[in-house]
Amino acid sequence: MSTVTVDDVRAARELLRAVAVPTPMIPSRVLSEQLGGPVLLKCENLQRTGSFKIRGAYARIAGLDERERARGVVAASAGNHAQGVALAASMLGCKATVFMPIGAPLPKIAATRGYGAEIVFPGPSVDDCLVAARRYADECGAVFIHPFDHPDVVAGQATIGLEMLEQCPEVRTIVAPVGGGGLLSGIAAAAKGVVKETRDRGVKIVGAQAKRAAAFPPSLAAGEPTQIDIEPTMADGIAVGRPGDLTFAMVTELVDAVVTVSEESISQALLLCLERAKQVVEPAGAAGVAALLEHAYAVEPPVVVLLSGGNIDPLLLSKVLRHGLAGAGRYLVVRCRLKDRPGALVTLLSELAELGVNVLDVMHERVAARLHVEEAEVLMHLETRGADHSEDVIARLREKGYTLTLS
Repeated sequence: MSTVTVDDVRAARELLRAVAVPTPMIPSRVLSEQLGGPVLLKCENLQRTGSFKIRGAYARIAGLDERERARGVVAASAGNHAQGVALAASMLGCKATVFMPIGAPLPKIAATRGYGAEIVFPGPSVDDCLVAARRYADECGAVFIHPFDHPDVVAGQATIGLEMLEQCPEVRTIVAPVGGGGLLSGIAAAAKGVVKETRDRGVKIVGAQAKRAAAFPPSLAAGEPTQIDIEPTMADGIAVGRPGDLTFAMVTELVDAVVTVSEESISQALLLCLERAKQVVEPAGAAGVAALLEHAYAVEPPVVVLLSGGNIDPLLLSKVLRHGLAGAGRYLVVRCRLKDRPGALVTLLSELAELGVNVLDVMHERVAARLHVEEAEVLMHLETRGADHSEDVIARLREKGYTLTLS
């Protein structure tokens, strides 16, 4: 099986010099304090197309000969790979057809179409898109651009690893999101190849995979790529049911650990990136930060964490941020029973104000089958200062005789 070496990565970097932007690396004080050593964020969310995917897509399409480019390229993707292929194809003068799932985020659809690709919606899942894209390639002669399982794609993604080592030569641990494995295996090949040439101490590579779409742990346990059933996850960018053959072999050889992260950790990581690092990151792109929140034992500072993408629908961002606030104990949804009499609601809101609670939304209901004639119910969305404050608020309201139900 073909593999990817650090020399392949250096060649890809020369190819990408006028294409991919060397993205910045910024320190995270809050994560550094939590881990007891330096933590830096590699901001690939600021890359062209909003993610790392342009690197691998351009490297792959640039490697085609003129006859292959003349037939066009085809890809299947929920968004980031679609944008990378669309832009790379337009830069290299070939037609791109992208199969996207019904229900793909509207900003990703608009961006893919804006880069000049023709979009087809064959079904609700990425698997439907993969089947349709391969069939289209067979029928029309277009070249299928795999999102991760090809040496050129891996080498292109791996150029991030070279930048990481240049920006933080003393790094001891690199943490990156992993779906099919192209990004993680490439970074591992680049980083370990450079470290072997330049220093005695090694570098640890850790992959972070969404718990609801974690194909690598069972595959590593079985010793071969294993298909799993994916559960719904906010980290759709890394929701892949089976590792690639090439990427699995490289991860097995080069990656030190793959950990899984919960939806709660991902949402809190996204909130941390926005609030403390001022970085807009999509859920898949925040998986590495989630790994630090859940698995700090698995890393040794200095740590470099990859923010792999920032393409998130504003409505989803609002929902995920609220999820993160709730997970951090800073957002409460409470149903409160009170007497249906004049001034009762004003009294309740005044008591919340005295407790330092910010009332975000109120729905007051006076007539319902579940309520007694003398009762009313208020549904409130509340912002608090944290978990301890939330517990204090609930306890104080119950002390005052209110019946509460937490949603």
